[in-house]
Amino acid sequence: MRVGIPREVKDGESRVALSPQGISSLKNVIVEPGAGLGVGFSDEEYVRAGAKLGNAWDCELVVKVKELQESEFGKPRPGQTVFGFQHFGPAPELLDAALASGATFVAFETVGQASGLPILAPMSAIAGRLAVQVGAWCLQKQNAGSGVLLPGVEGIAPGKVVILGAGNVGANALHLAHGIGADVTVYAKTQKRFPDLREKYPRAQYRTDAPEVQSADLIIAGVLTPGQMSPRLITRAMLRTMRRGSALVDVGIDQGGIAETSRATSHSAPIYVEEGVVHYCVPNMPAACARTASLALERSVLPYIRMILESRTAEDLRTGIQVKAGKVTHEHLARDTGRAYSPL
Repeated sequence: MRVGIPREVKDGESRVALSPQGISSLKNVIVEPGAGLGVGFSDEEYVRAGAKLGNAWDCELVVKVKELQESEFGKPRPGQTVFGFQHFGPAPELLDAALASGATFVAFETVGQASGLPILAPMSAIAGRLAVQVGAWCLQKQNAGSGVLLPGVEGIAPGKVVILGAGNVGANALHLAHGIGADVTVYAKTQKRFPDLREKYPRAQYRTDAPEVQSADLIIAGVLTPGQMSPRLITRAMLRTMRRGSALVDVGIDQGGIAETSRATSHSAPIYVEEGVVHYCVPNMPAACARTASLALERSVLPYIRMILESRTAEDLRTGIQVKAGKVTHEHLARDTGRAYSPL
């Protein structure tokens, strides 16, 4: 089976699924010219590692980072496996294209759904940490922000950060926000993660009631229900209660968004203002730190590539198969999109 590594075409996306070092342990790898240039991996490095340059979509297994873009809709074919982030839920036209192709689509975001989402986890960690950085940037006046400096200065109170979710995104956002001295409140459905977080980050507040956002300078929305659309936790009316120039970073936008006002943006145009609040809703946030993200992604993806090449379908991998031969094979995806469910 040949493995293809295409060049990503999504706006601002420079990540690559495998580095030259990663492909050196595989056979029959075809790399599209320029696939790794955005993160510093030259075509020559891939060739020295044993790859050939060519059309990655000619291969039986295509390993890519982001979901198909419109220009790629016609590329998958029957009998081919596409392994990457899929995010079919919010995009009916994308799901239609995948079903029409007859190919098998294995989603990074639901591989290991019952065992911790090992491929999604490092990207969520990066997105959580980035959320504080981009949130602080959104608060600057040139971005229509309120001009609040999250750490504050001597004699001036720090900014207030509300984090929705205590999972991987929330914990990593808390790590940074707490570290710079912001006033942080974490909301979650249960107290399950709170004892561990409280020990590491004692200055933060931890709550399980309905989120209060009126006094927040920055909301970081990082709630994830594996394989499902993001829950709508922030209403338009809630945002209206906030001070003008406050900010919202919606990390759940790749699954539809956590705020009623959220709509996907891009790295080239990342923000907009609605209800006086600066929204940052970039679905591929980790691409901003593409080299770190690529190396972290490769580390988690490579064992599953070997599994596919050896025709081993462990349960972790089965949970990632969302579309196969024109049918939706993931129960939550079928329910969220109103499609017929066909068990594997």
